[in-house]
Amino acid sequence: MLSDKLSRIVLGLYSRKQIAVCGAARRGWTAVCKQRSVCLQRQAVRRHSSTRTASHTTVDPAEMRKFQSLASKWWDEHGEFAALHAMNDLRVPFIRDNLLNVHRACHPGKPLTGLRILDIGCGGGLLTEPLGRLGANVLGIDPVEDSIGTAQVHLSYDPDLRDSVSYQACTLEELSEAEEGREGEQGAGQFDAIVASEVVEHLADLETFTFCCNHVLKPGGSLFITTINKTNLSYVLGIIVAEQLLRIVPRGTHEWEKFISPVELERLLESNGFLVQSVQGMLYNPVSGAWSWTNSTAINYALHAVKLRDDPQSDQAEESSPRPEDHTAATHS
Repeated sequence: MLSDKLSRIVLGLYSRKQIAVCGAARRGWTAVCKQRSVCLQRQAVRRHSSTRTASHTTVDPAEMRKFQSLASKWWDEHGEFAALHAMNDLRVPFIRDNLLNVHRACHPGKPLTGLRILDIGCGGGLLTEPLGRLGANVLGIDPVEDSIGTAQVHLSYDPDLRDSVSYQACTLEELSEAEEGREGEQGAGQFDAIVASEVVEHLADLETFTFCCNHVLKPGGSLFITTINKTNLSYVLGIIVAEQLLRIVPRGTHEWEKFISPVELERLLESNGFLVQSVQGMLYNPVSGAWSWTNSTAINYALHAVKLRDDPQSDQAEESSPRPEDHTAATHS
C-alpha cells in the first residue's frame, strides 16, 4: 500500500537524519540557552512590574474551533485520535513510575491511590480514565464543553470510575483563580501531579500556563508534559507526513510555530519555579501504530519536572540524590 511505502520512507529519513539533527542541536545549545535566558529575564521584569490580569489566557480560539469539530470522535480508537490512544502505552507508565518513585504504593492494583492529579486539556478523557483506574483522584479540564460532554458520557459507562474521575469545562487560569480563592482555607497548591499531554503546542500563552501550573501544584509535586520539538524534522514528519500524506491526524491540527524545543521548555519551567528531572524522546511508527522510547528528542518528547519546595534544603537534598527518573528512562529506552 502507498501508506506503507511512505511509512518506510519516513522511518528511513528519521534514522538518517537523527544523528545530524542531534549534532546540530548540541552545536546550537549554548546560543539557544543564552538567547532564551535573555528573553526570560525580560519577561520576568515585565511580569513583576505589572499585575497579571484576566487578559492573559492559555486559550487560542482557533484551536478551540478545531477541537470543537472533533469533540464526538475522541473514543474512536481507529479515527483521528488513534495515535493518542496508542500513546497511552508510554505515557501512562511514564507518569505512574515517576510518581511511585516519590509516593510509595499502598494499594496493590491501584498504586496511585491517595494522589490528586490534574489532567489539563483532557479532551474526551483518553488519559484521565487510565490514571483513575490506577487509583488516583483525577480532575480533567478542557475549555471545549462538547469534549467534556463526551468525556462524561464515556465515564458513565464505568461505574467504578465515578468516584475517582471528574471533569470540568474550564481553562487552567480559571481553575487557578478558583484555587486562589480557597488559599486562605487550604493553602495554595492542591494537586500532587499535573499532566499536560499533547497540549502545550496548542496554547496561546505558555508563560500563563507555567505560572498557573505552579500555582495549583503542591510543593514537590510533579508536572508531566508530552509535546513536539521545534525542528525541521518535526515539520516534515509531524505536519507534512502525518497530516498531509498519511492523514494520521487531521490536516491543520498543528502549527509548527507553536512547537517548542526541550531547551526552551526547560528554561520556561525553571523560570517559573520548576526543576526538570528528565526528558525522553518518543517515536511513532505509522506502520505498526505503536509508540516507542528513543534517545532522540528531534520529534516528540516527554518531560518530567518537579515544583521546587519552599524549603531550599529539601530541594538541595533532592538534587544531590540520584534521580529516580534515570532508572525509568533507561527502562523505557
